[in-house]
Amino acid sequence: MAKMATREAYGKELAKLVQENKNIVVLDADLSGSTKSKDAKVVAPNQHYNMGIAESNMMGVAAGLAASGNIVFASSFAMFAAGRAFEQIRNSIGYPHLNVKICASHAGLTVGEDGASHQAIEDITLMRSIPGMTVICPADGVEAAKAVRAVSEIDGPCYVRLGRSAVETIYEEDMEFKVGKGNILRKGKDVAIIACGLMVQEALKAAEMLKEKGFEPTVVDMHTIKPMDAELLVELAQTHEAFVTCEEHSVIGGLGSAVAEVFAQKAPRKVAMVGVQDTFGESGTPDALLKKYGLTAEDIVKAVETVK
Repeated sequence: MAKMATREAYGKELAKLVQENKNIVVLDADLSGSTKSKDAKVVAPNQHYNMGIAESNMMGVAAGLAASGNIVFASSFAMFAAGRAFEQIRNSIGYPHLNVKICASHAGLTVGEDGASHQAIEDITLMRSIPGMTVICPADGVEAAKAVRAVSEIDGPCYVRLGRSAVETIYEEDMEFKVGKGNILRKGKDVAIIACGLMVQEALKAAEMLKEKGFEPTVVDMHTIKPMDAELLVELAQTHEAFVTCEEHSVIGGLGSAVAEVFAQKAPRKVAMVGVQDTFGESGTPDALLKKYGLTAEDIVKAVETVK
């Protein structure tokens, strides 16, 4: 099966967008080779600016450019974009509801050997707490490209979470992507697995393993964490008695919390959360880290068996 990192897809789609729209401006915090925003610089050098290792300043500049009528894509590692520059994003971009797209790469544990200081496992929590911020975590390269194009058409701040490692491609090029609408990848009954990012692939693997155990789980790619597809969750609650959420992120404030909030308000259901359990990561290979912190297909199977 073909593999591509979602950051790679971001770079390729961004290169198309800057050629199509001269009002798109790209900013990067001296990491364009890693975030892949360099692809846009190659084809449109006058629309790409290296802001240096100064993420907070970059977000302020992004706000000014957006206030002047531009569509701004600002890129850095997730830890620095969402973490270090949080105040500037909140006050200078979120509060005035400006047209800035924060596309943050190297999110989650799979940054790997860079260790806990670079493993952003709180970024979804931070970004979805900002009023009016759209938050998207695509599952593969195809979906990432669709998401990048989609946020370019939204008037307002957006956060797109991208990964360092190549992931299995699960979608065809003609897949339909709608912000705020989850995709049912596998229809089942009784238990539904709600996943985002690279955990979608693990959820699909878990579904195959569960089939051998007599389960027929539904699998949903909930690529948009905010706005959450509450309508789909409530619909699933009519035929599913339990849910398992899966994310390469802390279970505090991320996808699991967002799903649980919907059920608490609209249709109470049992929810088990597969994710980072209130701990920091450490240095290691991506596969070893996913295994140690309980983010594998086997861990999803255990969660389904427990919550059921």
